[in-house]
Amino acid sequence: MGLPAVSSRAEVLDRVVASIGEFAITQSDVNREYRLERLLDGQWPPPAPDSKTLEQVRERLTYQKLLLEEETQDLSHDPALEKTAAEELDGVRKRFPSEQDFQSALHSLHMNEKQLLTTLVDQQRILRIIEERMRPAAAPATTEVESYYRDVFAPEYMRTHGPPVPPLKEVQGQIQEILVQKKIDELLASWLEELRPSRRVNFY
Repeated sequence: MGLPAVSSRAEVLDRVVASIGEFAITQSDVNREYRLERLLDGQWPPPAPDSKTLEQVRERLTYQKLLLEEETQDLSHDPALEKTAAEELDGVRKRFPSEQDFQSALHSLHMNEKQLLTTLVDQQRILRIIEERMRPAAAPATTEVESYYRDVFAPEYMRTHGPPVPPLKEVQGQIQEILVQKKIDELLASWLEELRPSRRVNFY
C-alpha cells in the first residue's frame, strides 16, 4: 500500500504583510489588532473578518506605528493621557456582562490590563499628535461654514426634525468642528502619503 503524498513545502505559519523601515508587521499582528479593535468596540466574541476588513486593519495598524515614530515629545507617561485611557478602560470593562468575561477576553488576546492600558495610552498619544499637527491648519473659512449650513445642515435637519431650522449662529460652532474634523482627515491622509517614502512604508 502506497504512503499518502506529503508536500515537501514547509507550512507558512505567518508572513510579513507590511513594514516600516526594518520593522515588520505580520499577518498575526493584523489578526490580533482586529480582535483588539472589536474588544474595544464591545463586539465580543468578534465576528470573522473578511479580507477587505483585514486590509483596512493592516493599514490602520501600520500608520498608528508610523505616527508614534513621529512623536516629538514622549507622552507615554503623560498624566492627562493616562487618566483618559484609564477611563476608557473602565468603559470597555463595563461593556462585558461580568468581570470574568472581560478577563477571559483579555486572556484570549494574550494581554493583561496593564498592556491594554498601554495600548489605550498609545491611542491617546496618536490623537494628540494628529491634533497638534493638523488642527492649526484645519480652520474652515466663513464661506465654507455658510455653504455647509445651507447645502448640508439645513436640508438634513429638515429631513430628520422638520421646520424650523436653527439659525446659523446657534449651530456655527458645531458646523465648524465638523469641517475641522473633515479637514484634519484630509491633511492626515496627505501627510501619511508624504511620510511613506521617507519612512520606507510598504504593504505586501
